[in-house]
Amino acid sequence: MSIVILRVPETTNTSHSGMPDAVLTNLSKHSACAGKTLMMKLCNSEPELIASLQRADSANAEFVLMDPGSCNGASADLSSALREMITPYIEVHDDDFGTLESALEPGYGPRFKLIQGYGAHSYSLALSIALEHLGCGECESDVHVGT
Repeated sequence: MSIVILRVPETTNTSHSGMPDAVLTNLSKHSACAGKTLMMKLCNSEPELIASLQRADSANAEFVLMDPGSCNGASADLSSALREMITPYIEVHDDDFGTLESALEPGYGPRFKLIQGYGAHSYSLALSIALEHLGCGECESDVHVGT
């Protein structure tokens, strides 16, 4: 597994990813063109997010794109799980207004970047940054994101 997207909804009353199918398709195509696999997991609670982070880390994922959604960044369990991670992650928020602050304090584990305020494009930007960091950002992509 190369890149894992972990999402927690802003509300717990959802059974779908909240991400348009077209966005998921484009993310999958972008990662495939770069020779990377992409897996998405919708987590419905903080314990599920923590377990998914630990699985991604132990499965040697190369990067995690994580939207903590409604999770409390000050939670001791989530903070501990992030500090124990080896796999770098990008914290992603797809709010359209850019007013949301990070749910997580800087310094929690190997956070590489914080992306927020670009709607669904936040994931495209985060994926481009992750791919560039992994050395394959130029692969069949007409977008270059400097890091």
